[in-house]
Amino acid sequence: MKLIRLPLLLLLCCLVTAPISAAERPPNVILVFIDDMGWGDFSSFGNEDATTENCDRLAEEGIRFTQFYVNSPICSPSRTAISTGQYPQRWKISSYLAHRQLNKRRGMAQWLDPTAPMLADMLHDAGYATGHFGKWHMGGQRDVGEAPLISEYGFDASLTNFEGLGDRVLAELDAYDGKKPRLHTLGSDKLGRGKITWEKRDKITQTFVDATIDFIKEAKANNKPFYVNVWPDDVHSPFFPPKERRGDQTKRQLYLGVLETMDEQLGTLFDFVRSDEQLRDNTLILMCSDNGPELGAGSAGPYRGHKTTLYEGGVRSPLIVWGPGLIDADKSGTTNDQSVFAAFDLVPSLLSICGTSAKEGVTFDGEALPGVLLGKTNASHSTPICFRRPPDRPELEGQQLPDLAVRDGKWKLLCSYDGSDVELYDLDQDKSETTNVAEKNPQVVASLKGTLLAWHKSMPADNGQDWEPK
Repeated sequence: MKLIRLPLLLLLCCLVTAPISAAERPPNVILVFIDDMGWGDFSSFGNEDATTENCDRLAEEGIRFTQFYVNSPICSPSRTAISTGQYPQRWKISSYLAHRQLNKRRGMAQWLDPTAPMLADMLHDAGYATGHFGKWHMGGQRDVGEAPLISEYGFDASLTNFEGLGDRVLAELDAYDGKKPRLHTLGSDKLGRGKITWEKRDKITQTFVDATIDFIKEAKANNKPFYVNVWPDDVHSPFFPPKERRGDQTKRQLYLGVLETMDEQLGTLFDFVRSDEQLRDNTLILMCSDNGPELGAGSAGPYRGHKTTLYEGGVRSPLIVWGPGLIDADKSGTTNDQSVFAAFDLVPSLLSICGTSAKEGVTFDGEALPGVLLGKTNASHSTPICFRRPPDRPELEGQQLPDLAVRDGKWKLLCSYDGSDVELYDLDQDKSETTNVAEKNPQVVASLKGTLLAWHKSMPADNGQDWEPK
């Protein structure tokens, strides 16, 4: 008996202590979510005014997606959708979270309910190390100091800015003009609940990148897969690039200087992952923007509109997916112009890629499209994708903006809350939304408008219909 038992014990010990093989190891995921960057701001998406060589290299080695959408044209709801896999209106977050009274006036929550189905939380339960480094903006800003900490949403570690709680880095705005830099806090320095460090605004992204690299090293040392948010905020105004990139100091030039600096600093992370064979072969990097560009700063490329509007320039985002050991090798360096899908699809898709299921009782608005992200199919989200404008953005320069929008196949319909003021565009023929073809396609209008108004009615209301600025 002893001769039999001893080898069995040795075998069991070997099974317990043997490292996980690459084929068995769950993939790592890095989600780079850039603040206020336009569809056309990467060089690989047509920007001729700046060079984003590090982000472009990801595109050259991965897949570019040109028909990817975020689920809102403004930050907080967009971040809610990409974190939960659900329409942000379900959680009463339909514009940027601000001061307590302004949130209330707009009919919004003060922060994202921590019972929301968070991608990070589900991966954490599956054994992933989870980190958030960068802008948060789903609670804990301005005078709302009692919001949940980022750790309460399933993250092991975090470092954020003035739009969240916990440890954070706040910016010194240095114009390199000999004057003392002013501080950019929006009240965060008075909220407590975390260690505050100060850094020049043009070094903020590097601070987040350095923290991310340290986190990845620790996860690797512990033989754990990781999920990491890297959400840079310095491409959002105010724009304070380093001295050598200030150009003629116009808004556009300052923005381009910040964009190139961000690209350079993100390159530190990309090179770190690429230089480690184990990480390179088992890490998926996804990179996109949270909404369209600020007027006069970034570029939406050929698309109409910008941040806060429901036209393509407000909600269509560049998406790059990189993962040499994970995506179809034949698709490296290619462009997917066919797949129409949105940020809320990333949550169920990444859960599928990571071999993890949603928690019991969770229903996503997004669809699992793992084959799309990995270059195995050109499928699309199978049902219409709906949008609602931020309640506090009813018009621009005296002109009424559409309240609602829906994308279904080649069609894009926009209208007011009651279904009036209909605009219909055939995006296959008119991607810039210049020619309203509603009158020529009454059946399409009737179908899409019915779908859109039913969706709008099914979502918790905000105060957009009665909004009156003060």
